[in-house]
Amino acid sequence: MSATAESTSNTTVLCTQNVEKVYQTGEVKIYALRGVNVEFYESEFVVLLGASGSGKSTLLNIIGGLATPSSGKVFYRQEELTQYTMSKLTLFRRQNVGFVFQFYNLIPSLTALENVSLVTEIAQNPMNPKDALALVGLEDRMDHFPAQMSGGEQQRVAIARAIAKKPAILLCDEPTGALDSQTGTMVLDAIDTVNREVGTTTILITHNVIVGEMADRSITLVDGQVSSVVSNEHRRSASELQW
Repeated sequence: MSATAESTSNTTVLCTQNVEKVYQTGEVKIYALRGVNVEFYESEFVVLLGASGSGKSTLLNIIGGLATPSSGKVFYRQEELTQYTMSKLTLFRRQNVGFVFQFYNLIPSLTALENVSLVTEIAQNPMNPKDALALVGLEDRMDHFPAQMSGGEQQRVAIARAIAKKPAILLCDEPTGALDSQTGTMVLDAIDTVNREVGTTTILITHNVIVGEMADRSITLVDGQVSSVVSNEHRRSASELQW
């Protein structure tokens, strides 16, 4: 981790040990991950970089409990997720992980506030939905429906929904992939704000190398393996990035 990042600690939240993911098609084996060993620390912001097919989304799905590895171990704090049953993994996701994807997956017939409130109704110790929307700069859009909002606003609603249950981990898979650079900057700024103000361990996938400058660390995957890990002495804000 970045030794100079004031917001992070050396407490490990997530850890993978020799994780492999193999898909078999007939007699052909396709290796999505090849012996990945990574740690993610409390309150840090990590960007996962790599070309399509490098294994980024597979790794994110495995550490988020959406998929299981073919071999290796995954730990959340002191718990081995790879020993969990499917029902226990579901509970882990519900209680500890917030997901943000490239597409917003909002319910069209519900307002922004109602979309976020759905999550807080099943969370143990949720944030006030209005506070979650305010955190991502949508105080004045709470009563709007998705069709009345821009793509960037809808994605910020999705971020508010993800963080409203106060997850320990926020996983973002190409959250700006469907947005132009100006709108993408606003979305990245919202994610950065959540990480800094709430202290949520944040892991974000992107093809855009420049986004790595926002993070405490950027981890690059190549052909299912960790190719490099770069720590940033100073994190840049989203508005400082030149796309």
